Amino acid sequence: MKVNKFGRAAILTPTQINLLFNEGFTKPRDLALFGVCLYAAARINEACTLNRGDVIGLKGVRDVLVIRRYNTKGKQETREIQVHPQLREYLEVYQKKGQWSDRPFLFPGRHGRNHIHKASADKILRDVCCQLEIEGVSTHSFRRTALTRMSDAGVPLRHIQAISGHKTLAALERYLGVTEQQKENAISTLKF
Repeated sequence: MKVNKFGRAAILTPTQINLLFNEGFTKPRDLALFGVCLYAAARINEACTLNRGDVIGLKGVRDVLVIRRYNTKGKQETREIQVHPQLREYLEVYQKKGQWSDRPFLFPGRHGRNHIHKASADKILRDVCCQLEIEGVSTHSFRRTALTRMSDAGVPLRHIQAISGHKTLAALERYLGVTEQQKENAISTLKF
């Protein structure tokens, strides 16, 4: 995994996200897989190991994605994440294009056996980033980007924690990115 100078996965810019999802990922499977990582703030292994039955609803009022405890890092709690409209679109296209296998895994591996391996997903991303000349991005960048954007938007940390599955708020806070502009804005509020 590529990391920034602080030892963390890079946070994607809006331009990079647009490039990846509009020009880079051409297969419905790849859009859906990395869409899960971004729009559900899922780890790559959590996305790769999803079962078809873990996507509940699609076109319903309360569409949810279930990340099962046994697929989480550290076997944390099972969590339900509401499906973002853009993710719903990626999943529906994936389903309509006949990519929704009759096998149990949402993203089947080579020859339809088991699930896609996270190393395969990493290679897909590396190839796309190379083609688009995007550097410093890893599969974990999608998760960090989602959680940081929620924090930037003022979403309470407890709510973000429920989505991310971090065991403690301290662990979540270490995870979030802080830009120079955010630090400058924080200091500029000190007007007495």
